[in-house]
Amino acid sequence: MMRLNKLTRIGLILYFFFYLIFPNLAISQNFKKDILINIQNGLNNRDYKSISEYFEGNEIINLKDKFSKIIKEFPNAKWLIKISDKNQKNNNNIFHIKFSGSKVINNKEYILNSNFDYDFVLINGKITKGVIKNLLTTVRNDKNKIDLDISIPDKVLTGSNYDIDIIVNNPLDNSILAGGIKEYQEDSLLNEPIILEPLSSGGLYKMTRAPSKPGIQIWSGMIAHPEGLISFTKTVDIIDEF
Repeated sequence: MMRLNKLTRIGLILYFFFYLIFPNLAISQNFKKDILINIQNGLNNRDYKSISEYFEGNEIINLKDKFSKIIKEFPNAKWLIKISDKNQKNNNNIFHIKFSGSKVINNKEYILNSNFDYDFVLINGKITKGVIKNLLTTVRNDKNKIDLDISIPDKVLTGSNYDIDIIVNNPLDNSILAGGIKEYQEDSLLNEPIILEPLSSGGLYKMTRAPSKPGIQIWSGMIAHPEGLISFTKTVDIIDEF
């Protein structure tokens, strides 16, 4: 009888533990989905005020500046936001964001597509410590005439060597390709334009070395061919351990 009572008590403790925990988790997930939907709707409706209420401190200033620039460059921009299924630690959250838009310049339509993860911490319903990772953005005006494979890792160890491969899978017959790639220094006043050189091997290939300190390394490049131009930007997360 005593063993039965003990098991019953354990069962009740476990029941109340999960009863209390799982509703909180459900509320938390629903709350994140509400934030996600409201931010997505605010972005697509150009309602900056409704977006800013979910961000904390300096995040609001940065958001307003970037939001204004994007809308100015691509007035028809659209966002799609999803909660990432990646493992989350230390109260970190991840939204996976897809962003697309287009604009016409000199009778040429430029198509923008961007995919990235937005890592952030949620405190009292406010987003803080937001970081963009795994970003890949392309802008092209060639109506996808060539298939481009941008093979740059999402993350590498500090000080390690890694490859950058930009492969043209279906080059146009007898066409001359030109391209270039360089590291972009976000805070540098000495960023120079990308120099395009003839490509004889069907793409761009480069071995580089990661910085010695953790952070974000940014690569920008361009491919030119008879049907148009393709520019791309890719971030690499520099970490000190996997």
